[in-house]
Amino acid sequence: MEKTNADTAFLRQDIRDTEGTWFYWCFRVRGAAGKRLTFRFTGSPVIGACGPAVSADAGISWRWLGRECVRDNSFTAVIPGDDVHFSVGMPYQQEHLWRFCASREANAHLSAGTLCRSRQGRDVETVSFGCLAGEPLFRVAFTCRHHACEMMANYVLEGFIDETLSPSPEGIWLRDAVEFFSVPFVDKDGVENGDQGKNRIPHDHNRDYAGVSLYPEVAALREFLPGWSGSRLVAFLDLHCPYLSGEENEEIFLVGSPVSAVWHAQQAFARTLARVAQGPLPFSADCIIPFGTTWNVAHPPDLLSSTRWATSLPGMLLATTIEIPYARAGRREVNQKTARAFGRDLARAVCVFLREEVRNEDAWTRESRG
Repeated sequence: MEKTNADTAFLRQDIRDTEGTWFYWCFRVRGAAGKRLTFRFTGSPVIGACGPAVSADAGISWRWLGRECVRDNSFTAVIPGDDVHFSVGMPYQQEHLWRFCASREANAHLSAGTLCRSRQGRDVETVSFGCLAGEPLFRVAFTCRHHACEMMANYVLEGFIDETLSPSPEGIWLRDAVEFFSVPFVDKDGVENGDQGKNRIPHDHNRDYAGVSLYPEVAALREFLPGWSGSRLVAFLDLHCPYLSGEENEEIFLVGSPVSAVWHAQQAFARTLARVAQGPLPFSADCIIPFGTTWNVAHPPDLLSSTRWATSLPGMLLATTIEIPYARAGRREVNQKTARAFGRDLARAVCVFLREEVRNEDAWTRESRG
């Protein structure tokens, strides 16, 4: 906070070790229940398509205040309690993951672990789920939060896990055929510290996959995945959030690969996802940004991304970034509930996509079961 003036607080997002500027912010208001206050940001635009998010239960549940309360780069709100959080999005941190895993700890198809320790000594959690007993037909890896501020991705991962654990036909098949490995917080310190993460100096976590990795999370993932693969790792899904709002940033989309085989697999997967989606968030099969267009261009070879690195792993069929908007997809609101619902759609799409890619599914299934 820069200053206060009567019923107005003047704020600026903290960009500390970020190159340029970015838009993440989250703050807490205490002892002001019932007061009408204005919060004015003095820097670059930081309020998204649905206005600010608010939580009155210590950041567990969130709702959007809407654009009606927004004017330019400020918003006005009647404070709904004595301890209230406001944020650019709907934060998801270690406590959220722990709560999610604890409520499902009795399920034999889910297991939490630790990838490594972060620079600041935090455990970097992993969540494995699906076919955890015996040898699966396929292995699939997930990553979230290469950029610390991109929190909506974690709600999608929760939905994906829950669909895999569900009694649906797709859930049953996934538990029988696929072992999933996920790293919910690649930039663990950034998530817990409230960093932007995007464009971190000297480079962020998603440009750390060439040479000797700067970050222990990336180094540990690069060491683990090839050995865990067992030549069965066929998909690597890296979940992100795009820019705050505007144009394609208010659509769910895939980031096209420069590798022809992967590009064709991305197109096939996009068609599958569009066909099987049942949830409230829309997805169109043509929502892929081709490589070489807009911002999806080549980076220097020493700034390799996670999906470009994963593409080189033996047997990899589909390595893709999936961008989930912060607040609005098409005309629909992205929130905790709808993001989880999209995660369920994503799980159904992975199931159908993998089954369709296996030409002789019955033979594969018989072999896996002996």
